[in-house]
Amino acid sequence: MVPTLASPPPSASQPSASQPSSSSPSRRPSQPLAPAASFVTHDVTNQPPPLAPYDACDDAALLEGLRREGAGWAEADVRRIGLLAGGVQAQEWSDLANRHEPVLRTHDRYGHRVDEVEFHPSWHELMRVAVAEGQAGAPWADDRPGAHVARTAGGLAWGHTEAGHGCPTSMTYAAVPALRRQPELAAVYEPLLTSREYDPGLRAPTQKRGLLAGMGMTEKQGGSDVRTNTTTASPTSEPGVYTLRGHKWFTSAPMCDVFLVLAQAPGGLSCFLVPRVLPDGVRNTFRVQRLKDKLGNRSNASSEPEFDGTVAWLVGPEGQGVKTILEMVNCTRLDCVTMSAALMRKTLVEAGHHVRHRRAFGARLLDQPLMRNVLADLALESEAATTLTLRLAGAADRAARGADGQEGERAFRRIATAIGKYWVTKRGPAFTAEALECLGGNGYVEDSGMPRHYREAPLLSIWEGSGNVNALDVLRATTREPATVDALFAELDLARGADARLDAAVTGLRSRLTGAGPSGARRLVERMALVLQASLLVRHAPPAVADAFCATRLDGDWGHSFGTLPDGADVDAILERGLPERSVPAAS
Repeated sequence: MVPTLASPPPSASQPSASQPSSSSPSRRPSQPLAPAASFVTHDVTNQPPPLAPYDACDDAALLEGLRREGAGWAEADVRRIGLLAGGVQAQEWSDLANRHEPVLRTHDRYGHRVDEVEFHPSWHELMRVAVAEGQAGAPWADDRPGAHVARTAGGLAWGHTEAGHGCPTSMTYAAVPALRRQPELAAVYEPLLTSREYDPGLRAPTQKRGLLAGMGMTEKQGGSDVRTNTTTASPTSEPGVYTLRGHKWFTSAPMCDVFLVLAQAPGGLSCFLVPRVLPDGVRNTFRVQRLKDKLGNRSNASSEPEFDGTVAWLVGPEGQGVKTILEMVNCTRLDCVTMSAALMRKTLVEAGHHVRHRRAFGARLLDQPLMRNVLADLALESEAATTLTLRLAGAADRAARGADGQEGERAFRRIATAIGKYWVTKRGPAFTAEALECLGGNGYVEDSGMPRHYREAPLLSIWEGSGNVNALDVLRATTREPATVDALFAELDLARGADARLDAAVTGLRSRLTGAGPSGARRLVERMALVLQASLLVRHAPPAVADAFCATRLDGDWGHSFGTLPDGADVDAILERGLPERSVPAAS
């Protein structure tokens, strides 16, 4: 027999099977509960305090670039924008605008077609600040040298908020130079597109205090190949006025006041201005079929409008639609680079804040050597992106002014903007993923905000031409516009002799240009971007930053992911510059 333990008989102190145990839900009221202190299981420890408020402009690369590119006069305004962007209110607006997505209303209660998109109030608050701070068309009305640089620097700071509302402000900025191809239209609309007043709602454009512009370029059968557009434009009896018929595939911000649209006129693909409301106050035909269900950028309404007898005004000559929008494309590509650089900086600040306050294995994460390597590597990438962005903005500003002797800047802008658009936007998704990982599981949770940034990152390499489109555009410039190559190497030569690795890379780049073909365009443009970024850092960044960048990005002393800086990298100096202690709140 298997021996059994003797059990004492049931007693008051030891209930039988028929009596409720102390853990039973049917506890007798006479039994006291355990002390409350033993149930304290939700004390919050080892978590960072909220990041906001913080200074989104506390970035040495941003402020130094602002001054260097001729807009030091705007520093006080840019710093103020940085405080606004990092403030509790703006960060709350950003979260709410993302959570409460726009809603399409095609008809009113009576069955009348209205084609309106309703936004959460937080969207309007973000738009109000962005327009007031010159993020739309304002620089075109500012005669001060550096006005476009000031806008870009402000965008790098204000980009710490919700990214979706940057689409209509960017398109408004880009529409102005295209509209100038038709002076009589520019005379009417430009003063309103350059206004700093946000005036939402559909009304006759000339009855508003400020306007926003959208764009309708791509169609479902062609995408970037806009020459295959099927939307037709038929002339009317009134000179310069046409009616459109067709369907656009991606038209963001359908509540803008006017749109630049490509359509096939009798003379070929042409550019047209389409107002949502006609001058007499009657709504133009602009049927919004649906809003896109996008990966990210969800606060922004991207739509498919249908034109059917839609009234439009010709912008530029018939058949020159692509030529008319080229200046517009340069502007929006610069904004893609700007928004990618801003997103990098935002996620780096989030990661730095987390690791400064989180402890693991007996030390702060920030003090762990491998984590420091990761953050320093990210800081290098962020500074390179910001520095290149502001250099491109400087070239854009000088080119826009058309000053004598600026031919080199115009040629540099032509090729370097496409280079930057290709490379910086490509780095964004990998960068954001690494920054998210610094937060661990906390970063994978929506409340952290990092998933929103991660979903946003791929958009910027798609908008205004995907990687292949931009890489082939650079290749085309090297063969058809040799002045752009001369301008690029003139820029690189400014750093000659400062770093042997950079000198060797410039020499190698020259040789790569010989016989470069389409299949190798990405590799060529990647090298162009790295050499250009390195040259800027060698000239303008502290030695620790420039040396680490050249050692890794040019000389190959690097792994295949972030956090693989060589042992000789001055990680402490890089972090002191990229993530200064003063930029984040102290632990409470």
